Amino acid sequence: MAEAASDGGPDDSHEKGDVSGRTPPGGAPLTAPAAESGAGAVRLPAWTKALGWCGVAGLIYLLICAVSIISRGFAGLGSDAAHTMFAFAANPWVGLSVGVLGTVLIQSSTTTTAIAVTAVGSGALPIEGAIPIILGANVGTTVTTSLVALAFIGDRTEFRRALGASTVHDFYNWLALLIFFPIELVWHPLKRISGTLTNALYGTDWLPNPAHLNFIRAATRPVEHGVIHATSHVSSTLGPLFTIVIGAGLILVAVRYLGKLLKLLMVGRARDILIKAVGRNAYLAMASGMGVTVVTQSSTITTSVLVPFAGTGILTPAQVYPVVVGSNLGTTFTVVFAAFAGVGQDAKIGLQAAFVHLIYNLFAIVVIYVIPLLRPVPLFCAQNLARVASEHRWVLAVYLGSVFIALPALVIVLVGVL
Repeated sequence: MAEAASDGGPDDSHEKGDVSGRTPPGGAPLTAPAAESGAGAVRLPAWTKALGWCGVAGLIYLLICAVSIISRGFAGLGSDAAHTMFAFAANPWVGLSVGVLGTVLIQSSTTTTAIAVTAVGSGALPIEGAIPIILGANVGTTVTTSLVALAFIGDRTEFRRALGASTVHDFYNWLALLIFFPIELVWHPLKRISGTLTNALYGTDWLPNPAHLNFIRAATRPVEHGVIHATSHVSSTLGPLFTIVIGAGLILVAVRYLGKLLKLLMVGRARDILIKAVGRNAYLAMASGMGVTVVTQSSTITTSVLVPFAGTGILTPAQVYPVVVGSNLGTTFTVVFAAFAGVGQDAKIGLQAAFVHLIYNLFAIVVIYVIPLLRPVPLFCAQNLARVASEHRWVLAVYLGSVFIALPALVIVLVGVL
């Protein structure tokens, strides 16, 4: 009886608002988050915060070291062996599936994209092979937010709200992929535009040349040499392979714990900024989502923070939508930053791969969100999936398992392996 009563509660009316993300009349929802975040926030002592920020600096340093380690690993393999590693991803459909499935498994699109960019920067992967992986990683990262909504599965109404807010990220990225992936296969606009942008900016005062950042190389060289020395006692092929695996693992560790540490240090303030911005203007909400994601270096953190507010009816999926769009753009800056750790003759191409990620998400914002025609589509799909899944819980398991795991794995096996 209680569930039935809640199904017809007044909060349902918020879900019918427009996609602009404006506050419902009265503005009351915006006062609740601030109070809640103030009450629930963990107040850390000053010395704990200082240690935390030292940890942030150390993890950023580890991230740069990891990128350099992977580059040296690919260089140690030699061109033939390095290209053989990525030969299976030469097919764009396989590369796309690798990006989706790899990101689902390691739960970090930043890690997947950074590895692809580093592989391009070391000459192991052509730019054509990296683009599908980058586009796939953009989709795979949305799974985590959907899993956050499972915390509300005990209440049908709250589960519907939370899932509608979390899966709008899924359908926005799927729609972007459906639009731009076929276009890229035929006309290659992402490759062409990113190449033109890189040629125009590389080596100019507008953009620093990675080869000139010698202080970064000097700072990372001790860790880099230590890993290479540790793996040099095995064969000439296995040594570089182990180096690449260690570098990839360090990227994963750095990104994962950097996000957790920043969430602990920043979540209260970041959450307040997001909640206040969401209710005022859709484009301000988008800018806030981008800014917080740049700080936390994780779009998952940005979007996941808002899911509980959607589940309790404080925010609607329509209000969360522009924040998701902004977070998608914010996460690209980490990869551009990582590209500057590359050196050598292929570092310029690695930077181009990073620009692909940035340009792709800019185009997606313009085509899907700025143009009103397609703007309602992700929200409509998310709310309908949430409505069906709230009535039949197994639908969500089928959706996540088939779309994010079974389908990419099937493509990899049938197209890339057989």
